[in-house]
Amino acid sequence: MTEPFFVIATQNPETQIGTFPLPESQLDRFLMRLSIGYPDAASEKQLLTGVDTRSKLQAAQTAMSLEQLKELQALVPDVHVAEPLVAYVQALLECSRTSPLFSQGLSPRAGIALIHAAKAWALIDGRDNVYPEDIQAILPAVTEHRLQLQNSSGKGQNASALLVTEVAIP
Repeated sequence: MTEPFFVIATQNPETQIGTFPLPESQLDRFLMRLSIGYPDAASEKQLLTGVDTRSKLQAAQTAMSLEQLKELQALVPDVHVAEPLVAYVQALLECSRTSPLFSQGLSPRAGIALIHAAKAWALIDGRDNVYPEDIQAILPAVTEHRLQLQNSSGKGQNASALLVTEVAIP
């Protein structure tokens, strides 16, 4: 396998014919789920009337070289996470498993993903240590596809936001 390796996938709405939700064991293997929503009117008009976006790939400029990306990835494990922040992540995991708000709690893999993503977030911000705000910043992307609310009436609510309100920052 060539490094760096990552997968970007799209997901159709569950209400679309022929679309079925992934089992939790498969969802748990995705580091993050990001939603970009629909484009604004001006961007959509540009998509509809512009050049085929696939042809634009040839002219696209890279944000960084492969070597630069690998160097950054190599620095992530060295970003420090203080013991109270590890305890904070553990408390988030435990709350998701024991609170009556959630029907499906977060796995140890989710905790590992939280720590790794928070380290990368801190590094991107130019720091060599993680703050509680880093964990909270990446929490929705890392947990929303893993965390399930107990009642179906809460589907419109942000499950990770509820989790944050339940667990105090150290």
